[in-house]
Amino acid sequence: MAAQAPAAYRGMFPPAVAVAEMRETGDLAALLPAEAAYLGRAVPSRAREFAAGRQCARRALQELGIDQFPVRVAADRQPIWPDSIVGSITHTRGFCAAVVAQRKRILGIGIDTEAVVQPRAGLAARICVPAELDWVDSLPAAQRTAATLMIFSAKEAFYKCQYPLVGEWLDFNDVSIEALAWRGDSQPEEPAGAAPGDFLVRAMRPIAARHRAPMPVRGHYRFHEQFVSAGVLWPAPG
Repeated sequence: MAAQAPAAYRGMFPPAVAVAEMRETGDLAALLPAEAAYLGRAVPSRAREFAAGRQCARRALQELGIDQFPVRVAADRQPIWPDSIVGSITHTRGFCAAVVAQRKRILGIGIDTEAVVQPRAGLAARICVPAELDWVDSLPAAQRTAATLMIFSAKEAFYKCQYPLVGEWLDFNDVSIEALAWRGDSQPEEPAGAAPGDFLVRAMRPIAARHRAPMPVRGHYRFHEQFVSAGVLWPAPG
């Protein structure tokens, strides 16, 4: 199935950002030869996720006038975009998306989508700083899973945004997420076109990213279907 125009990420980024999404498994036959070379011994489910990510990436690049560009894999597993482009890919079972933008307009960008299902035991304790745990515990019990996964998704999106810029590996406890407009009372059936909520990413230690963009960084999240998606963007100076 071909990558579709955005729905889940609509309104989360400015018009300068091109987005493509898929809700079907990727087509291995649609991979370009230079992309297929990275599959190696990947299990079928992982190979299809990889294919979906590349289909979305190339669909988004087409929106910027770049056609049939093979999105290779760097030694650190990051997608290799055209020199003039920044981008990010996310995939989970039943959903995949990619975003791209001109480097001269966007300094960095990151997205992540997670299925809103009961997380594995101990996830909150592993990914949350004390203030986040206190906030999650203050919510109605029915909203805590969604809140925990929103925090997870927001941190993943921030990591994907900052890593290509500064090359720093971050732990979940290196940043904290503050929800500015919690929309958990309407998840997970919130329609894809609903307004996103906002969050702030605060550094819990002196991270390298603070030299590239002011902290805290604002991001957006949205519950749609059975998923939560988060996005972080740093505009280029000026």
